[in-house]
Amino acid sequence: MRALFSKQTHVSYQIDVCKWTKTMSEKITKRFQIYFDPWYRVLSFLVGLPPSGSYIELSEDQVKVRMSWAFRSRFPRSAVSEVSVVSKKPLSRGVHGFCGRWLVNGSGKGILSIKLNPVQRAYVMGFPVRLKELLISVENPSEVVEILR
Repeated sequence: MRALFSKQTHVSYQIDVCKWTKTMSEKITKRFQIYFDPWYRVLSFLVGLPPSGSYIELSEDQVKVRMSWAFRSRFPRSAVSEVSVVSKKPLSRGVHGFCGRWLVNGSGKGILSIKLNPVQRAYVMGFPVRLKELLISVENPSEVVEILR
């Protein structure tokens, strides 16, 4: 009997808050979980935004961002025009935006700003929106900045 699925080797290494993945195609990605305050971790889980489904994933040529069902975007790394750590701490948590500037966070700490040129596409609750700047909370923003530069 013939196999219905092709066999694929998958190797995965867990390192602190990020995940390195290497497949047979030799494409390497690094995943950073969106950082959640302990109190917001519980609240977000109750509304269906579990921290496990919230991340930024960096590959050689793409950036993928997801916060469960509330936000998703995928854009080429070449569209990243500027990346920096933000010193201001927003009071809000979750997904908020206006005029192409979107905040996707679970904490007021570790906010990273990613400016994009040209404007990219994102989806908020399934609806398409413009994405000019992404503000995202990660546990170690300086490491993400270093990778994206």
